[in-house]
Amino acid sequence: MPRKSSVVVACAAAGAVLFSQRAFVPAPKANSRAQISAAAGTIAVLGASPALAVGNAARLDEIGIAARELSKASYPFLKEVDWDTFTYMVKPGKGSAVDWLKAIDKLIVMGTAMDSELLKKAVIAHSKAIKSIDKDFVTNLDDYTEVNAAIGRIVASVPEAKVMDVYNTFDKLVPKDVAKYQMSTVNEADAKKAYEAFIKFKDVVKQNPIQPQDTTAKLSAESMRAIDDAAAKLGEASYAFAKEVDWTSDIYLKPLPGAEPLKIMNAIDRALIMGAKMDGKLLKEAGEAHHKAIGSIDAKGVASAADWDAVNAAIGKLVASVPTSVTMDVFKAFGSITDGNVPSNMFSKVNPVDALSAYNGLMAFKDVVKVSTN
Repeated sequence: MPRKSSVVVACAAAGAVLFSQRAFVPAPKANSRAQISAAAGTIAVLGASPALAVGNAARLDEIGIAARELSKASYPFLKEVDWDTFTYMVKPGKGSAVDWLKAIDKLIVMGTAMDSELLKKAVIAHSKAIKSIDKDFVTNLDDYTEVNAAIGRIVASVPEAKVMDVYNTFDKLVPKDVAKYQMSTVNEADAKKAYEAFIKFKDVVKQNPIQPQDTTAKLSAESMRAIDDAAAKLGEASYAFAKEVDWTSDIYLKPLPGAEPLKIMNAIDRALIMGAKMDGKLLKEAGEAHHKAIGSIDAKGVASAADWDAVNAAIGKLVASVPTSVTMDVFKAFGSITDGNVPSNMFSKVNPVDALSAYNGLMAFKDVVKVSTN
């Protein structure tokens, strides 16, 4: 089965959760990173931006040095992990789809707090690492090091309280025996060595907070208004369809039938490249729109009509901030790995009239976004 499609998603989720483990990140103290970041922000407002930039650069270097130590110590462990397994696609525990959506919401909040430029660099590091994977889907040591450094830096740019929110939420969902099972699948000594190195890395990240830098959306005000208007029309055409979709189904956890692992990774890489080119300000706003929408979902996981429109508008603006050729690369890559039975199967689960209305609405929305593209 083409189960390697879970690798990037598993890595991203594992990285976020690991950085938020109580064993890795102690509970906030009086002199927590959140307060240090707040103080740094106040200084910047008073006109100390050059000094702040120098401070951030020093912290980036400290985290980079620590990442090399972590990578050397944990690479044997990394190579022992069975990345060709369906395990990472299985939902652990008894939490409902809505419970997991609320946990993902904490990740979204954490993501929107990250420094936009550092986030882009982290995505690029992951894209580069994908290109160096071997037959076991393990990247080389240099690229692994760059990924660890990039993750450390984006976590350092987030207030500690938001990181802990991620831990507290996932801690309630993931059974305690999951970690024990994972330990049983690798060499215990290598796993412990990796853990000890991670503890040291965590300390360096915690001791080197990075003050996020503000960004300004580059899309014109006229284009954004046009997309907002088009999103409202798309909402009118598609909300009935959205309410008919079974958002609690486990079908979204299943691998794409017949998809080859390398092609799946290529498609994921194309999506990463697209993400790295998105406008940082608009990316934060899209995260905030999703966060607000999750707050309005009903028992079936459907957001309010207003939040549905806002999310569509935010996505449209993000796509408009990316060159058309990059967007089409993603479309073609995923189109090549998606069996024709997949859309047919999904179409059969809803009212065909509403589905067609949503499709036509999307095509009209797409045209507006394309005209607005930078």
